[in-house]
Amino acid sequence: MKKNGMISFVQKNKVHIISFLIPVILMLIYYIYRKMVPFGGSSLLTVDLGQQYIDFFSYFRRAILHDPSSIVYSFSNGLGGGMIGIWSYYLLSPLNWLLLFFPGTHITSGIMLLTLLKYGLASLSFSWLIKKNSQISGVLIVLFSISYALMGWTIANQLNIMWLDILFLLPLILNGLIKILNGGKRGSYIVWLTLAFISNYYMGYMVSLFIILMFCFLVTDGFVNWKKVRIQSYSFVTSSLISGLLASFILLPTFVSLLQSKAQYTVTTFKWKFDYFPLDSLAKFFVGTFNFSQMPTGMANLFVGSLPVLGSLLYFFDRRFSTRGRIVAGMITLVLFLSLCFQPLDLLWHAGQYPVWYPYRFSFVVGFWLLWLASRVFTNEFRLTKRSFFGVGVILIACCAYIGIRLKRFDNFLTITNYGIGVIFLVAFVVILFFYTRYKKMCTILLCVLVVLELSTNVFLSLKNISYVSQSDYGNYTRELQRLVNQIKSKDSGFYRIGKNFLRTKDDPFQTGFNGGSVFSSTLEKNTASFMKNIGTPSGSGFIEYSNGTLVTDSLLGMKYYFGKDQTLGVQNNKNILQASSARSDLSNYKEISHDQQATVLYNKNYLPIGYAASAQALTVNSKEKNPAQYQSNIIAGLTGKKDYKRLFHAESFSSTSFQNTNIPWKINNAKLRKIDKSKSAFFHLFIKLKTNDSYYLRLDSTLDAKNVKIILNGQELQQSRPYNGSVLTNIANHNKGQTLDLELQMNKDSLDLKDFQIYRLNGSKLSKAIKGLKQGQLKLTHHTARSFDGIVNNTKDGRILNTSIPYSRGWHVSVNGNSVKTYKVFNTFMAIKLPKGVSRISIAYWPPLLNLGIAISILTLVVIFTFTNRRFLLRLIRGNKK
Repeated sequence: MKKNGMISFVQKNKVHIISFLIPVILMLIYYIYRKMVPFGGSSLLTVDLGQQYIDFFSYFRRAILHDPSSIVYSFSNGLGGGMIGIWSYYLLSPLNWLLLFFPGTHITSGIMLLTLLKYGLASLSFSWLIKKNSQISGVLIVLFSISYALMGWTIANQLNIMWLDILFLLPLILNGLIKILNGGKRGSYIVWLTLAFISNYYMGYMVSLFIILMFCFLVTDGFVNWKKVRIQSYSFVTSSLISGLLASFILLPTFVSLLQSKAQYTVTTFKWKFDYFPLDSLAKFFVGTFNFSQMPTGMANLFVGSLPVLGSLLYFFDRRFSTRGRIVAGMITLVLFLSLCFQPLDLLWHAGQYPVWYPYRFSFVVGFWLLWLASRVFTNEFRLTKRSFFGVGVILIACCAYIGIRLKRFDNFLTITNYGIGVIFLVAFVVILFFYTRYKKMCTILLCVLVVLELSTNVFLSLKNISYVSQSDYGNYTRELQRLVNQIKSKDSGFYRIGKNFLRTKDDPFQTGFNGGSVFSSTLEKNTASFMKNIGTPSGSGFIEYSNGTLVTDSLLGMKYYFGKDQTLGVQNNKNILQASSARSDLSNYKEISHDQQATVLYNKNYLPIGYAASAQALTVNSKEKNPAQYQSNIIAGLTGKKDYKRLFHAESFSSTSFQNTNIPWKINNAKLRKIDKSKSAFFHLFIKLKTNDSYYLRLDSTLDAKNVKIILNGQELQQSRPYNGSVLTNIANHNKGQTLDLELQMNKDSLDLKDFQIYRLNGSKLSKAIKGLKQGQLKLTHHTARSFDGIVNNTKDGRILNTSIPYSRGWHVSVNGNSVKTYKVFNTFMAIKLPKGVSRISIAYWPPLLNLGIAISILTLVVIFTFTNRRFLLRLIRGNKK
């Protein structure tokens, strides 16, 4: 019986099964061809998937399996940050639970499985949609479904794996909407739209906009009378609202997170202009029009295949469909295509922010729309009329001619070969459709072959030039870093941060589970990024990187341990597993704990604990100081309450200079240099005699990047992580009294602006004295988790604060001796409280703002839904109890 039942199930659902399997098999063949792990030494890791998401997935496994307290807050998140935003953007796909079965570096195999599954589910859900809501045959259902799963947007964004869920959710949402409009139950629509909001609020927002357009089309196309429209509108609006309320438990705390991060960069004014001429987007319908250069600033990836394009065009000539329906469809098509190039509409789809890389992220709805229109055309009643053939033919010829004439304009993504291949495919499909009515069986077979061939060609041409991280590069680095982290954790269970001067990604702390000072995330709080910029470390709108700190910042941020890869430490490295991001000779001030052929583990006795008693003057330190050396000095002065520490760093003068083929400025700092003979190379040497064994730091402005200048220190190129926003301080000397440093700058362009170019000497003994004084009032922890701290502090003076290196957030709540106290923001970044004199018990705990309210709204909504859907049962139950 079970066997017969299975056979019956397969026969009944063979269209869906085939739709699921074909894209999975095609992509699996390609992955095997590219030798992706476990079929070779490569991996799917590339760009953000390799530099960001893989680390979040590792954190996901660790949080679920080993450290649930880090689910809401983690000090792996830069200097520390709430995790709701990261979960709601990157990690809430229900399919991510599969990754729990792929430990350690095997997670790359899990990512491949996840990607293949999402391809298959996208095709499966689309086949479900059109089988339920169209009259086309099984073979055509498969062809449109795999075209949907393998359209250009999917291929280009397979690395943005967290977005792919929306591809299989959108058809299910639309199917639910159609049920509502036909007077059916709302449950399907509500469930799938709610899941879209939960799995990725960003994609959920875009789908919401598109569903509004689909509602307008479906209501107009099936118009009966205005009374029915009112009923349909009420059902649609209330059902959508219910979905939002059900997802409140994640949407509300995410909203708060966004206010502190992405929302800080929201565009408040925009220009009424086109990014490019609207017809230029037609070039993206050809095969192979995606490459690496298209990721940061390219046009939308619109390839869906020739058959859907032809079908969508034929829809507008097909008199089987109502005129009003075709008019509204034309208006929606116009809106979608204008959104691809008209700035105000583009901003609307992206919630008021221009994307940083991966432009036109909403363009999957364009592909869906074209496929939806095409699926309505190719029913059993389809006939290619002369009117339709002529009209579509004229449009295609005009479009191909336009692109062909302007081909040089698109040469960064559309080659003449790919253009020719695209035209050949298009002509072949036109010919097949011309004979489709008379030779339906043969033409259907040819359509199958051509669709699979065209989709496969696009996959190969689009991805062939994309490079991927090798499994060995990822695995060897990760295992070595994990070994170093585990070594520290096995000996020290307290709270501390770990610094390092090498990296694979800025999210290394997430990957191996330690408290660091770096992160690359769309939810990075702006205040944290600004602070890191102010102290002279690389930072940007979505990242911070702590790889070139100073002895001062190591202390302030509680860098108790440091992993150093540096030849000055005596480390011999022949395998290059760890790639240095900065050179820090000042690490020799720290005590060596251990070392191997890759790195040295160091202990910093001058680290500051998570909290300590400090002067209330810290509350008034100006966070707008642009000089990172002076800003660090001001912080120490504020914490100690002693103005003398404002001269912690001292600006040093160059002993002598030497210039070749440039003008000779009267001073170096802020000098403007120009080549005398532009046909020849230009460089200059700056020499400085070191008078003490203190640490020396060079201030570099962001304009002094590798494109403009090459900096050589004592014959070796200066290591400095890039890019960075503002000025950075990079260590150039330590314990080198009596030596002369030679800084050589080689100009890569005709001119060079030495803005904020200065060497500073740090007074090491003065710093040690300041840190020693601050540590006397340290918060001695009795218990801590990722989101809470309990401890005791002894404050010996009146009018002091408990300063922490915990980034300020509304989610932190502090009590002193059992009484809740107000928190303050220090340096516009960290949290502090006012301390009473004497011994105090301190309790610090974090809970995401609005999470409780969101949970309450979601639960209340569920209760209301249950009450209304079961009101008859409840009434009978109540009456029965009364009896």
